[in-house]
Amino acid sequence: MKNGASTFAQGVDLSLYIISGISIFFLVGITAVMIYFVIRYSKKRNPKATNIEGSNTLEVLWTVIPTILVLVMFYYGWMGYRPMRKVPANAIEVKVYGQMWKFSFEYANGKLSDSLVVPIDQPVKLLLISKDVNHSFYIPAFRLKEDLIPGKDNFLWFEANKEGRYDVMCAEYCGQLHSAMLTSVTVTEVSVYDKWLAQTESAANEHPGLTLMKKNACFSCHTQDGSKLVGPSFKGVFGKSEIVESDGAEREIVIDGEYIKRSIKTPNADIVKGYMKGLMVPYDKILTDEQIDQIIDYLRTVK
Repeated sequence: MKNGASTFAQGVDLSLYIISGISIFFLVGITAVMIYFVIRYSKKRNPKATNIEGSNTLEVLWTVIPTILVLVMFYYGWMGYRPMRKVPANAIEVKVYGQMWKFSFEYANGKLSDSLVVPIDQPVKLLLISKDVNHSFYIPAFRLKEDLIPGKDNFLWFEANKEGRYDVMCAEYCGQLHSAMLTSVTVTEVSVYDKWLAQTESAANEHPGLTLMKKNACFSCHTQDGSKLVGPSFKGVFGKSEIVESDGAEREIVIDGEYIKRSIKTPNADIVKGYMKGLMVPYDKILTDEQIDQIIDYLRTVK
């Protein structure tokens, strides 16, 4: 029964087996009784209808037995769920950010990562934060799934007990590229984890605007090679003429710094023709004016 990779897996699997077993038992049993009655009381065998009186014993049995079975299912489900909400005091805390269409992780020392790395046999608490719409953080191998709701604090915790790399996905439909919102969790030895956590990725040669765009998942919707995705490509975008829809009317504009700043702060004000409205959330409360200027400066270089 230890097919999962976390301490919760056994309890969740046991609940599933019990509920599935009871469901299959009743499916087979009820189907068999129905077939028996169809044959036993067919018109051919009973040409003359007869009245069958009720049975108090049967009434009690098919009320009491299902009630007991439902309580059994509830008990095992509750016993599997209850530990998931009791976080150990020594748990490592990691912030999980969900946004269209990417998960990112921030550790206590400020390290940012596109995938989750955790030590084996140590409790880890994930603080779930959505930057835009509803998402659901799902680790099938750990038997864990929890929602990220905008404006609501939520969490999950686990203790991984098998080394390896496991899939993480979004289990809540969150838009056009929902199926591509994938990442992973790597479970490793404590010494390897500590070494990884202490390493800082050097961004000395990277434009700060590019760093900000990676951090805010801009490349989940926009490309740099001219190909079309959810939003317009950044290739050669600065100084380019585009037809945009503003308040239901079309007009031609030249993409400059002011337009980019307006599109970041109020993305639905001017929509480039051929693209959908409402897919991008405003970043006026996420990015400062200085950070937006850094992004604009970087976009000048994308040819």
